Amino acid sequence: MTGEMIFVALMIVVMLIMLLFEVMRADFTVFSFLVIFLLTGVISTEQALSGFSNEGMLTVLLLFIVAGAIQKHGIIENFINRILNDSRSPRKSMLKLLAPVAVSSGFLNNTPIVVTLTPIIKNWCQKNDISPSKFLIPLSYMTILGGTITLIGTSTTLIVHGLLIQSGLEGFSFFQLSVVGIPITISGLIYILTIGYLLLPSTLGAKEQIRQEVKEFLAEAVVERDFEYIGSHIIDASTTSLKNVYIIEIIREEERIFPVTPTTIIREGDHLLFSGTLNTIADLQKQKGLNVITGTNETLESLNYGDNHLVEAVVSHQSSMVSHSLKSSMFRNRYNAGVIAVHRNNERIKSRVGDIIMKPGDTLLMLCGERFLEDHMHSSDFYVMTSVSPPDSLKQNSVKGWIAIILLLAMVSSVTFGLLSMFEAMLIAVVILLGFKLIDAEEAFSYIQVNVLLLIASAFGVGAALTQSGLAQLIAENMVAFARPFGIIGIIVILYIVTNIFTELITNSAAAVLMFPIALEISSQMDSDHIGFVVLIAIAGSASFITPIGYQTNLIVYGPGGYKFSDYIKVGTPLSLITMVIATFIIYTVWF
Repeated sequence: MTGEMIFVALMIVVMLIMLLFEVMRADFTVFSFLVIFLLTGVISTEQALSGFSNEGMLTVLLLFIVAGAIQKHGIIENFINRILNDSRSPRKSMLKLLAPVAVSSGFLNNTPIVVTLTPIIKNWCQKNDISPSKFLIPLSYMTILGGTITLIGTSTTLIVHGLLIQSGLEGFSFFQLSVVGIPITISGLIYILTIGYLLLPSTLGAKEQIRQEVKEFLAEAVVERDFEYIGSHIIDASTTSLKNVYIIEIIREEERIFPVTPTTIIREGDHLLFSGTLNTIADLQKQKGLNVITGTNETLESLNYGDNHLVEAVVSHQSSMVSHSLKSSMFRNRYNAGVIAVHRNNERIKSRVGDIIMKPGDTLLMLCGERFLEDHMHSSDFYVMTSVSPPDSLKQNSVKGWIAIILLLAMVSSVTFGLLSMFEAMLIAVVILLGFKLIDAEEAFSYIQVNVLLLIASAFGVGAALTQSGLAQLIAENMVAFARPFGIIGIIVILYIVTNIFTELITNSAAAVLMFPIALEISSQMDSDHIGFVVLIAIAGSASFITPIGYQTNLIVYGPGGYKFSDYIKVGTPLSLITMVIATFIIYTVWF
């Protein structure tokens, strides 16, 4: 083992640890190690930049836009609403919902599907006294499984496709993965409707839990005549008397002041409604001129009035708030919204709201102005989950939505019959969407998930470091030596397990890129056709069911479903095993 191999191995281990413990955003983490490998001479500038021009990565970019155009016009929402309104039985509704969702995921990016459907499904569940937790993990799992049916269903398959082309090999055909994807999708649906349904928890979402415990953390402080900051701005009092207070709203006689800004004037008789803890309340009680009232009579419903709305939002992987407190990230000023409470791992965080350090998957319950959703629907900081119905404009433009779907199907047909490459087809689709004003340029850019693309592109360079240093070959040799007594099936299973573990702990994209060179080396050493091993990487890299952090859709439903981390382990582990058994058997039978 050379010095360069040792260095690369150490860096990879450090990178994986940083990704696992979410030291910083995943895309920044992988990009940082790409820079390290470039500066230390492990990879060349050309290799470092290879991911940014890779066909698979650029196809993912274009697919975000195409999927966004379909999402924009409300076709998916209207279809799902009709399905759910036709049935009251939970399992029948689940079957009618999940089957078309799985098929749709084969042709659209699954992230916008889950973002779009989560609030719709949650509202339907609440109206019919069904726990949303019975539906939201299944929604995520079926979009993941359905995505393995085609080349464009998940970013993982497109990335592996791009790696094949970059290596001078033939990429996947459009339906090449279907031989594995269709059986695991059908098996997954059967599991979710039977054993999986019984294992799913019956829990309330964050908003419902907070509504029940509102008296525990909402408090009022009445400003009396001798308060020294009467007539002053809120910001003047925030450094002393109101230092640790996160004020949500001010009630002034018949008027309710929201949002509370740093320049809001404090007046005698004001009721300061704030989110607090026992320590906060104790500190305020010591302040002269403030009369603290615990067990406030305010409810979440009383806050949700006029132009103000309660909104649930899930902090995303790419959020600029991650690793920062709400106070330091200037949340109130940036979004003109106040955070009432924060939930993590199905529990409200019982500390000062403004001081809570944000993590991906945190659920914020916010009081927002009516323009919040319109202005921030596509914010990269979080996925907005709300009960607000789709605007009428979406329903009026359904014709444009159908045109976008027909265009997508036409492009898919052109790829299937070998008339165009996937990149060429998606490029033409985007040009037509923009040219016929089915989507404008600003909207197109808003649908692009830059963090995902940066992660993918950077991971290509890290994968090149594995190959260039010889570490991929060394790992492949040891894996083959270990599994050789078990035959080719043993190697297939071990490669699947390692890839799947990486997917669960880091991300699907990074796992696929890291394992691809190892898969090629193993096929070379075994003197076998590489395609079977590469299909294995694509499937194992997509099948993330055991943790909420391995796949974006799992994270999106984490807070709104009121799940704990352990729920993913309990429900996802059997599904992961079923998928592995079926996938490895089919791959062994078809390609070996």
